[in-house]
Amino acid sequence: MLREIDRRVRYLRKRLEDVKVVDYSPEQEGRVFFGAWVEVEDVEGDTKAFRIVGYDEIYDRKDYISIDSPMARALLKKSEGDEVVVATPAGEAVWYITKITYSTP
Repeated sequence: MLREIDRRVRYLRKRLEDVKVVDYSPEQEGRVFFGAWVEVEDVEGDTKAFRIVGYDEIYDRKDYISIDSPMARALLKKSEGDEVVVATPAGEAVWYITKITYSTP
């Protein structure tokens, strides 16, 4: 357990040198960009909610997805009410954006 913690601390120390804070801009309101909390619903009514972050911010979080993921790439620059088609190993999945916010839900 301590070995994993030490490894994570070393990794984060190296990453701190490259970290850049992305400030919120009012122009982002109503559209999906980095840092957004997004709620989506599929055609069957199932919903998911998550935040779009950098890959190294996800560590042990179930409600964060990487900006590099297929879902996040499909959502970028979209607005509430938009339909999004996401390529998955099982085929294309259709999602509808129901909510976008930049504050913790």
